[in-house]
Amino acid sequence: MFGLFFLILFTPGVSEFLCTSSDLEMSYTFCDSTAQAFMFNLTPCSTMNKRVWNAALTWIPRSDITFLKVVFNVWYEGAKALHWKEILCSGADDKYSLCSTVKGETVTAEFDIKGARITFPKGNYNIILQGFSDDSENNVIICLNFTMIVKRDPF
Repeated sequence: MFGLFFLILFTPGVSEFLCTSSDLEMSYTFCDSTAQAFMFNLTPCSTMNKRVWNAALTWIPRSDITFLKVVFNVWYEGAKALHWKEILCSGADDKYSLCSTVKGETVTAEFDIKGARITFPKGNYNIILQGFSDDSENNVIICLNFTMIVKRDPF
């Protein structure tokens, strides 16, 4: 079983290798110019016959998290394939543990990424994940630019 365990505090713009297997390669960079303290763990490093990926995240945010809106964009071979956004933290009755985190406090979370509904055809994917501290999407808390290369079709 392939896995990834990475702790990062580095200069932005440098591509960070996440994992590789016979059917998948993943790497990422930060979108903005500020270094981040960030760890991401994903197992297995494969898209073949995998219904669920296990993910773990450790992150030290550079601002308080009282409001958090995430925007997720996926491009496949240069064409936009998915645009999704959701407010995770609104400041009242939030259900996620990262809500109300203060600047400099460590956020840790484990979650499943369910891919059973998604079949990834062979090709190049660009995934932008942005977190905003306001609903107008002006104040970026974090921005990650993932590159995912699927090496073989699952069919």
